[in-house]
Amino acid sequence: MSILDWIILCGTLLLIVAYGIWKTTGSKNINQYLRGNQEAQWWTIGLSVMATQASAITFLSTPGQGYADGMGFVQFYFGLPIAMVILCVTFIPIYYKLKVYTAYEFLEGRFDLKTRSLAAFLFLVQRGLGAGITIYAPAIILSTILGWNLNLTNLIIGLLVITYTVSGGTRAVNVTHKYQMLVIFVGMFIAFFLLISYLPAGVSFTDSLKVAGATGKLKTVDFSFDWDNRYTFWSGITGGLFLMLSYFGTDQSQVQRYLSGKSINESRLGLIFNGLMKVPMQFFILLIGIMVFTFYQFHEAPIFFNSAEYDKVMESPLAGEITSLENEKRDLERQRNTLNLNYLGALDQNNATQISAIKTQIVSNESAQKVVREKAKEVILKSNPNAETNDRDYVFITFILNHLPKGLIGLLLAVIFSAAMSSTASELNALASTTTIDIYQRSIKKEASETHYLHSSKLFTLMWGMFAIGFACFGTLFENLIQFVNIVGSIFYGTILGIFLVAFYIKQIKAQAVFWAAVCAEIMVMLTYWNVDIGFLWLNPLGCLGVIFFGTVFQFMLPAKSQA
Repeated sequence: MSILDWIILCGTLLLIVAYGIWKTTGSKNINQYLRGNQEAQWWTIGLSVMATQASAITFLSTPGQGYADGMGFVQFYFGLPIAMVILCVTFIPIYYKLKVYTAYEFLEGRFDLKTRSLAAFLFLVQRGLGAGITIYAPAIILSTILGWNLNLTNLIIGLLVITYTVSGGTRAVNVTHKYQMLVIFVGMFIAFFLLISYLPAGVSFTDSLKVAGATGKLKTVDFSFDWDNRYTFWSGITGGLFLMLSYFGTDQSQVQRYLSGKSINESRLGLIFNGLMKVPMQFFILLIGIMVFTFYQFHEAPIFFNSAEYDKVMESPLAGEITSLENEKRDLERQRNTLNLNYLGALDQNNATQISAIKTQIVSNESAQKVVREKAKEVILKSNPNAETNDRDYVFITFILNHLPKGLIGLLLAVIFSAAMSSTASELNALASTTTIDIYQRSIKKEASETHYLHSSKLFTLMWGMFAIGFACFGTLFENLIQFVNIVGSIFYGTILGIFLVAFYIKQIKAQAVFWAAVCAEIMVMLTYWNVDIGFLWLNPLGCLGVIFFGTVFQFMLPAKSQA
């Protein structure tokens, strides 16, 4: 990285942190600190909701997802707009009517303290882990690619977030989110248009999409009923709907964003804004991954995108095997380049016979390149049995560092850091709120001053921040980081959503029945995840419907005296 890149990276991050502290210091009570004095307008809420979900994992892993598997991942979000409408009609009015600080306060009035505490505990477990992951995800990749110390990178990201989140609470999170999203959008649009400018002479943006489409990368919607397939229209519109309802309706990191709104209408407009923008945003980020794929159809691609692992094997006695495979890959890439140009020519001439024949050759060439890459991974594992051979999370960052001009590298790294900070700040803010309101104030220190709870909230924010940093320091790279985050959420979200749906709509089910139903449903979800080969999105309706089913059964089975 050049000095200019460092100036842009450090200057962007420090300005955001300093602005957040400057604008939000001086919270006098718990309402200001946890609900931002309910001053947020709809566009602030909408951007804050988007920033909370769009972590650094989104901007590191999603382009890699598009590069490797195409556009199909966007189906994961198909249930989101429907979920936003349901939340605006049902959840938001109830939360505002009860004037709650957290989503889980409502459950005590409807059921009892232990049900409220169970839901809060499930949230704290999965979101506490999630906070660690949102720090770890960019840290592991940045430290690997740039040669930074992993734990030091974790510490830098964590401390930057802790600084302004402890200082200003919810208002600091909302204020910084707006500028973090601005940095993110500017950086991603610049990357996209640079990718278009890097196409060979005579190859247009439309041509690049045709090249990607030849290998099925543009297939967006899959209507098959394959239970093993993680991303289909049906899993997105059903499992994704349940996940989004639970995430946006019962996860305090999101609920806290719209509880800070000036009114019900402001909160509703903020969620509708998110519902309208989120799917196009994810489509665009996946499209950037497709453009990176197309870029490497006309330029030499690394045989393995994790440069640190590549460098290790090249310093080992197995370097010759990698070099041989790289030569084989270059021959295939030269063939592919010619095939791509011939394919575009056949399309221009509308020659159906040639189009079909060349497309078959392109698919065969792509398969051959995948075989070469798999052989390279086997060599890397021989050199280092502990090496992580899934390198798709390194695709976009490798492109940034190797092909962007000076200055823009710093800007794109600022995008990644900003996304990490925005998501982590929301999580720490929500973890502190839930710990203070649902656990500490309700069950440990029931009578104390407003100042005491304000200081406690700041202390819990710091505590969860240090926990997240600690967890990040012991993290390990999963199959794909964005999938890992969604899997962790899917294990818990369905059960939490089931509790809330029973609370809202099934008045016949009482406290004892729903508590034990939630325990049984969560056990069932975990057993299913570990023992059944099923797409993780289906865990969400499984947990939710499990709570409803077990709750109905237990309501009839439990003695009348214990059902209150």
